Amino acid sequence: MSELLYKEIYPVDKDDFVRAGEASAKIKRTLKQLGVDADKIRRTSVVSYECEINLIIHSLGGQMCLEVTDEEIIVSSSDKGPGIKDISLAMKEGWSTASDSVREMGFGAGMGLPNMKRHCDEFILNSAPGAGTEIVMKIKI
Repeated sequence: MSELLYKEIYPVDKDDFVRAGEASAKIKRTLKQLGVDADKIRRTSVVSYECEINLIIHSLGGQMCLEVTDEEIIVSSSDKGPGIKDISLAMKEGWSTASDSVREMGFGAGMGLPNMKRHCDEFILNSAPGAGTEIVMKIKI
């Protein structure tokens, strides 16, 4: 069994574009302080930022969690939200339910979930309408 080296939880509020990216920046700093390989930091930065932005845009608020073990980096999220109606459609590049106002700010291009899956070694997504969404992304160290 792997040894837990670090764990921290980051709250993320709905529509908080002012603080968008703060949690993922903290995660990046933490990984640098822990001496994690630069490529693993880059991949974790991508998945954590995409996850954070999705929480801001699509949920009613939630949290992200960083866990670092001697074997892997785990970024997970859970939210209070509407859930995802069609996961296979949501995984298609370019498909998005983001509002026009969110798109005008440069977000909501429909690349969040596909980018998360592409940049991690293991991607688990659980969601149902009315039940919120949980995501677990693992990157082997």
